[in-house]
Amino acid sequence: MGRTLSPPESLEEIGAGPGGPRVGAFFDLDGTLVDGFTATAHAGHRIRQRQAAAGEILGILEASVRYRIGRMPFERLLVRAAGYLRGESLLELDELGEYLFESRIAQRVYPHMRAVVRRHQDRGHTVVLSSSALTIHAEPVARHLGIDHVLCNHFLTDGQGRLTGGIVDPIIWGARKADAVQAFCRVEQVDLAHSYFYADGPEDSALMRLVGHPRPVNPRPGLASAATAQDWPVLNLPRPGGRRRGERRLRPGA
Repeated sequence: MGRTLSPPESLEEIGAGPGGPRVGAFFDLDGTLVDGFTATAHAGHRIRQRQAAAGEILGILEASVRYRIGRMPFERLLVRAAGYLRGESLLELDELGEYLFESRIAQRVYPHMRAVVRRHQDRGHTVVLSSSALTIHAEPVARHLGIDHVLCNHFLTDGQGRLTGGIVDPIIWGARKADAVQAFCRVEQVDLAHSYFYADGPEDSALMRLVGHPRPVNPRPGLASAATAQDWPVLNLPRPGGRRRGERRLRPGA
């Protein structure tokens, strides 16, 4: 069992450290800022509205299971999901994403992580939401928290703003998220050695190793093991709304 960082300590260290925009604060989305997987709100909406055919539901479930047991790369899972939305208007999906955030996701934001974001903003740090989620899921959360910079995945669209069924390359996940953050830091002159990264999944170990202040949040087993091995302090938070930590949640990636 690695060392832990209490919620008050996590705020105190930010206040005690250097301020200014050269310090970055990078936040994963699913399982870190928000309890669970934000895309499930969209999937549930499609099922309730009878927009998802039986083949789509079974296809996503099958792909999710294959991903979880290591039989499908995350990139293929994301492209599979995008394929079911081929022909949809990106503008309408953006509006739906905002509605689903207000009605389904806002209450799942971790209160303490909201405070962590605010503390970094108060210190003048460059705050970034860095996630493998798609824009329709990531951007509403960023707007809600006042986060100006978002590094995430984007749908490919045609000349009419409709989805082609593809995702813009390179797909941001794992080591490629670390690459995207490094490129961002070069442009924005952010010093990774003085920066923070908050995440919950083992796929984010690459970026954890690059920052001066790696901060696993409710880490899943792979990241928990890495945190113990690397002596990274772990932030354990109660789930919002009284939900128990052990409740099952569908979370292909973040």
